[in-house]
Amino acid sequence: MKTSATFCQALLFSATIFLNSMWAYASVSYCKPMDPTKYRPHSVTITEFGAVGDGVTLNTKAFENAIFYLNSFADKGGAELFVPAGKWLTGSFNLINHLTLSLDKDAVIIGSMDSNRWPVIDPLPSYGRGRELPGGRHKALIFGSNLTDVIITGANGTIDGQGAVWWERFKNHTLDYTRPHLVELMYSTEIVISNLTFVNSPFWAIHPVYSSQVLVQNLTILAPLDSPNTDAIDPDSSTNVCIEDCYISTGDDVIVIKSGWDEYGISFARPSSNISIRHITGQSGSGAGIAIGSEMSGGVSEVHAENLHFTNSLHGIRVKTSAGRGGYVRNLHISDVTMSNVSIAIRIAGQYGEHPDDKYDQNALPVISKITIKDVVGYNIGTAGMLEGIQGDNFSNICLSNVSFGSVRSNPPWKCSNIEGYSNMVTPELCNALNQVPSQATDCYDDDILEQQPHRSCASRSRSHFLKLSSMQ
Repeated sequence: MKTSATFCQALLFSATIFLNSMWAYASVSYCKPMDPTKYRPHSVTITEFGAVGDGVTLNTKAFENAIFYLNSFADKGGAELFVPAGKWLTGSFNLINHLTLSLDKDAVIIGSMDSNRWPVIDPLPSYGRGRELPGGRHKALIFGSNLTDVIITGANGTIDGQGAVWWERFKNHTLDYTRPHLVELMYSTEIVISNLTFVNSPFWAIHPVYSSQVLVQNLTILAPLDSPNTDAIDPDSSTNVCIEDCYISTGDDVIVIKSGWDEYGISFARPSSNISIRHITGQSGSGAGIAIGSEMSGGVSEVHAENLHFTNSLHGIRVKTSAGRGGYVRNLHISDVTMSNVSIAIRIAGQYGEHPDDKYDQNALPVISKITIKDVVGYNIGTAGMLEGIQGDNFSNICLSNVSFGSVRSNPPWKCSNIEGYSNMVTPELCNALNQVPSQATDCYDDDILEQQPHRSCASRSRSHFLKLSSMQ
């Protein structure tokens, strides 16, 4: 009898080790090495082209002329445009291939408050119209399209969008076109944005779209917590994107992944995938620490995020979509997260709404599957989670492991509907729909554990694990 008990304990110990290992996760990075200090054989200073750093003189033409001059060195190893200490007022300007835009630590590039200095350009094809209004959209302060090998960096210099004038126009419904970003790079590759401070973006701050091999690192991004739609970093229909070591305090999502809007995103069919996010600290007034969507109609997959710290935010982790979006969100892994003073810690929901027009297909339902969230600790949490799929379109394989929010303010702590999935070591206790552990290795993204029935005897549980282990050999 003693031998049998010992054997049972040994099997249970082995099973525990196996369970823990199945939830283990190795750090993932999808970006090839890219150096923000890459040597450029040709360099000029913006003052050589007549720029005046007094915060009053408009320097758009100086930026344009300097970049036009440097274009002649694009095939000769590339070039650097250096912005020294000063306040450099400008409208939108375009970057070129093989260029480094480098800011001194006391340099501030300031976006003009005159909307005429931000030209109107065509809407993104995956959106079909401006995100806020039909028609075009204002061009980003720093813009580029079809570029290779572009670096925007500095010794923590600043790019200031002077967004307050745009926020007021949004609130007063006096916008003529969708507000501009601070940086937007389209159809581009080998992009580095690093070692800078971005403040007061009129709209989303950093927007790589239809791009690949994008490294965003060591940024500070700031906007008032009540500023509207001031997402910080928005990779959109882009692949091989790495975001790391950033501090962000803004009015909307800290980091949000997108891929097109309803029928336009479905038709354009360009997903966001292979995205690595790590070492992020942030707070968001009305958004989330990390989010997917709601514009995800081209699909979002293979997202790995770790070492995230969010405070004073409406949401911690959020996936937002709705009927009419189509597309998919799958193979998402978020781990090592701490939250404090967050109203809703985890929200995965299909009732977001907002459509570009009345031509969307109400029957285009999103596929939301294989989302793993593990090693999460929260303090002073309002609601542990709202996990709400779409009737007739259950969200599946939602997996939570080692998630602890202690005592939350809402009762019940979790709200679940049209959801399927698994959990392990979650407090407060999760809804019944997810209150089981995976039964096979393909149930959860990257982190699958064996079936465990809590009311079986030690012998039956051990035999079940042994049979499952055998079947996986």
